This record gives sequence, structure tokens and C-alpha cells, in this order.
Amino acid sequence: MLSDFDFSVLTDSLPFLWAGLQFTIQLTLVAMTGGIIFGTLLALARLSSMKPLAMAAAAYVNTMRSIPLVMVILWFFLLLPLLTGKPMGAESSAMMTFMAFEAAYYSEIMRAGIQSVPRGQVHAGQAMGFTYSQSMRFVVLPQAFRNMLPILLTQTIVLFQDTSLVYAIGSKDLLKASEIAGKNYNRPIEMYIFVALIYFIICFSLSQLVKRLQQRIAIIR
Repeated sequence: MLSDFDFSVLTDSLPFLWAGLQFTIQLTLVAMTGGIIFGTLLALARLSSMKPLAMAAAAYVNTMRSIPLVMVILWFFLLLPLLTGKPMGAESSAMMTFMAFEAAYYSEIMRAGIQSVPRGQVHAGQAMGFTYSQSMRFVVLPQAFRNMLPILLTQTIVLFQDTSLVYAIGSKDLLKASEIAGKNYNRPIEMYIFVALIYFIICFSLSQLVKRLQQRIAIIR
């Protein structure tokens, strides 16, 4: 049965697959960066004493976490051009979608991280003359990021895997590139096996990094 496979086609398709992998990595990094920044702001809003702000942030987070990602991808891709009156490419739509969607998940992680910092740390900052925003910036958030870093990276691994869903809007990520290459060379099975191996190597390597990071943080504590 293995004799039916022809993996020699992978050599010719590597440049095409590499381009798809580059976009997948770019999408992951952009969504992670934007998601963490926006998610941190959402977490601060949810913890705010201003009820309207906290309720608005909670509504956003709960809504995003209750809708399948593929539906959000399709909504952004199909509805945003109608609302703005301007066409939007699949790649740009994918980046906006993932930043908005992942922010809800990073928000909950950061909220847990902020709440894990002892209140005494905040009081210590106030005793030094820090304002609330300064206490958050210089005292609470650095500790929250350190405490939650393994979980943030774990969520990023999930994000990397979820990027394959941009396949639904025709964005040329790694999975879409493998599909096109498989059709061009009439070898879809070989392409899917190779791409699955790439996903496994990257995700397994990152998971090992997270495990080491967890052990290191545990020692620091």
C-alpha cells in the first residue's frame, strides 16, 4: 500500500507550502499580539468598578466565546465589506477576525492572572504613591503576565491550529496551499500527510517549551 504513495512531489511543492506556512505564522503572531493587547484591555474593563464598562466587556467576551470561530470568520469576511462599503481581502479579514476572536480568550486568561496577584501588591504600589493605572502598569500586569505566560502560550498553540479555518474564505494558509498543491500534482493524500506532520512538529515543540516554562516559573515561585 505504501508503494502507492509518491512523496517526490513534495520537493516541487515546497515553495508553495512555504508561502502558506509563512502566512499561517504571520496570522498567528498578529492575532496573538493584537489579541493579548485587546484582551488585556478587556480584562481591565471587566474588573473595572464602572458597571456599564464591565458589562459591555463581559457581553463582548461571552458573545465571542459562545460562537463557533468559523462563523465569526464568515461574518467578518461577508458582512464587513457591506458595512464599510469597501472590499476586503481574505488575508486582512482573517487577521481582523482572529484578533477580535482571540481577544475574548486572552481576556479571561489575563483576568485570572490579574486576580491571582495578591491585593497587598496593589496596596504596596499605592503606598509608594502610584495611581491605579501606574499600579496596574508597573506592579500588577508584569506579575500577571509572568503567572499566565504558560497558559497564554498554550492558547497560542490552539490559535495556530485554528488558523486552518481560514480555509473557509479561501485564504492561502498552509492548509489551503496543501490543497491547491495536492490538486495540481494529483497527490492530495501525500500533501495532507506532510502538512499534518508540519502541524504536529510545530505544536509538539511549542508544547514542550510551555512545559519547561511552567517548571521554571514553579521554581521562581
